[in-house]
Amino acid sequence: MELEDEIRIAAPRVKVYEGLNDPEILKQCIPGCDELIKHSDTELEAKVVLKIGPVKAKFGGNVILDPINPPEKFSLSGEGSGGIAGFAKGGADVELVEDGDETILRYTAKADVGGKIAQLGSRLVVSTSKKLAGQFFEKFAEALNEQT
Repeated sequence: MELEDEIRIAAPRVKVYEGLNDPEILKQCIPGCDELIKHSDTELEAKVVLKIGPVKAKFGGNVILDPINPPEKFSLSGEGSGGIAGFAKGGADVELVEDGDETILRYTAKADVGGKIAQLGSRLVVSTSKKLAGQFFEKFAEALNEQT
């Protein structure tokens, strides 16, 4: 599965980059996030409850951040397991482009899923992933605006 999108955020690039590296902001923006622990500047551990179609599961996983050219570009990769519900692993490349006082965030994400989740069909998994990404970025933009 591959997702691409571009989101305009009403904040300077440095602020957007800092927000994407702030565990407290991320925790409140990630749909279903119960816990987010920052082990280092590049390693995070998350516990998230997700519902995809009829399957609801608690996923635990790790995310590795790779700052390629901060604050312009970075990538992340991770994997998580939801027990009997299945697993997910993948990554994303993120680019932050300054546009006046705003930032254009572009991302390309790839993921593989297995287990019961994979049996649900790619259309449901892709549509749910797009919905979750949309919810994340909407909450993220709100959280950045609240800091101003």
